[in-house]
Amino acid sequence: MRGESIKIRGSEMETVTQALEELLVAAQNQDSLTVGVYESAKLMNVDPDSVVLCVLAADEEDQDDVALQIHFTLLQAFCCDNDIDILRVSGVGRLAQLLDQDPEDEPRDLHCILVTSAALNDVSSFCEESRCRNQWVPCLEMQNR
Repeated sequence: MRGESIKIRGSEMETVTQALEELLVAAQNQDSLTVGVYESAKLMNVDPDSVVLCVLAADEEDQDDVALQIHFTLLQAFCCDNDIDILRVSGVGRLAQLLDQDPEDEPRDLHCILVTSAALNDVSSFCEESRCRNQWVPCLEMQNR
């Protein structure tokens, strides 16, 4: 991932990653998830106050996608202006597993996921601690299981 990365212990990273996974599944079950760059931009334009977390996902092969990186830059700026927690993750395949994306279906755009409600648990704390360390967009690596 481009940008700075924060030095955290492996066990803390696993805890935050697990908390993010649980949060995304719970938010999906509560119909509190918006998936896709375009869909996310539309929601943030209409109701930014409802968004509590923006997850930007990209794998190594996505790093050279200029259009995606421009979208990420604009989404990050909007989130910063509206006090929305942002988390960059790698592991788009793991996100597809978590969100029960059927391999037979047309793939959804999992590069941007918004959580519009739900208790943020350790994820929110991780984002807040990262900001205190001047890491405005912390990064996590999602591992396939």
